Formats: sequence, C-alpha cells, structure tokens
Amino acid sequence: MDYVIIVAGGKGLRMGSEMPKQFLPLCGRPVLMRTIERFQAYSKSLEIIVVLPEEQKACWQSLCSEYSFKVPHLVATGGQTRFDSVKNGLALIADDADGLVGIHDGVRPFASVEVIEKCYNTARMLGAAIPVVPVVETLRRAGGTNVNRADYRLVQTPQVFSIRLLKQAYRQAYSNIFTDDASVVENMGITANTVEGNRENIKITTPFDLIVAEAIIREEEKKKNIQ
Repeated sequence: MDYVIIVAGGKGLRMGSEMPKQFLPLCGRPVLMRTIERFQAYSKSLEIIVVLPEEQKACWQSLCSEYSFKVPHLVATGGQTRFDSVKNGLALIADDADGLVGIHDGVRPFASVEVIEKCYNTARMLGAAIPVVPVVETLRRAGGTNVNRADYRLVQTPQVFSIRLLKQAYRQAYSNIFTDDASVVENMGITANTVEGNRENIKITTPFDLIVAEAIIREEEKKKNIQ
C-alpha cells in the first residue's frame, strides 16, 4: 500500500488573507482540493492523509461539504513545526506497513502526474526520491559574489520514501537543519535520489503566486480543449 501525506498548515500571512492559503479559491475551487486531486489522478488506490491544524479542521469539513468534495482521505492534526506535522501524519500509517509514502505541500497543486509517478517509481527502486528543477536566475551570495547556478537545483515535492525508512528517520530528535523531508533522511547518511520535476509545480504563498497559478490553470484547460 502506498500513501501520500499532504501537509497543509499555512496561515496565509504572506498572502495577506484571513483565509488560510490552502483554502483560498483558485479558479473556483480551493487550492488544497486541487492538490489532492493530482494524487488521485496518479492513483485512485493511493491512501491520502491531509495534515491540518486543529483549528482549521472544521473549516475544511465545511468546504468539503460546500464543494461536494468526495475524494477519500484521512485528516491528521498538525504540530508546532512541519517536522511535527509530518510525524503526526506518519503516525496514521502502521509501523509494519510496506510500500511508499510521499510528503507533499498542500499549496503545490501543479505537480504533474508524470512527476508524481517518477518519484514513486524511483523510490520503489532506490528507497528515496525527490523532484528538482534547474535554477534559471542568477544567484548571488549575500554581500558577496555570484555563484554558479549550474551547481544548484530547486527542490520540490512530493518527496517519496519507503515507509520504513521515513518512519526511522522521523524517530530522530528535531534539528533546525531539517528543512524538508529529504534533509531528515539524509541526516542518517541516506541519499535522496533526484528526478526531474516540472517547473509549473510552484508553491503558492503570495498574491503573485495566485496570479501565476490561475494562468497555469487557464493554459491547462486550453490544452484539454485542443485535445
């Protein structure tokens, strides 16, 4: 059995909104619903776990009712940090479970089905896989010189691991060096293998990101109509 844990703990502060960013409407439907649907499009047998702060659960239930959202999923309670939230999501998976678990940001609704599939297939062979894309802009050290962007990659989600490996990794004590799930795993000396991500897989955190996201949806709908 394979799983995905979708972490959705944002508060919308950078968005300047009272509504948490994962619940904001994006071309007529909440961002989080669009994110969940990408994983159902990859596999209807995938077990979906959504991690939400306790105080946001009622709002989510209300939205699911309002939009008649029927994709099956479990809801776990978020923690003080992303590390804690992922750990709480993992707790809903049996310790002796086989298979894979992906960790994904709730405000990344544009991970392509092809990228999701590559991440799960690579993790099935090698134990761990993360999607990355090249850096296209010039990078400069703060107060210093430019660096070679060819040496760097932007890391996305879903980050996919064997269940046993990720559960073992999250038994470690929290450290501020843990910036994502790959960094938790790599702290044990395990390599997270990279696969090519898709540039549309943006993380929606600002009003500008919403504008870009709406443009992506319009372009996707245009391509569907052509087909």
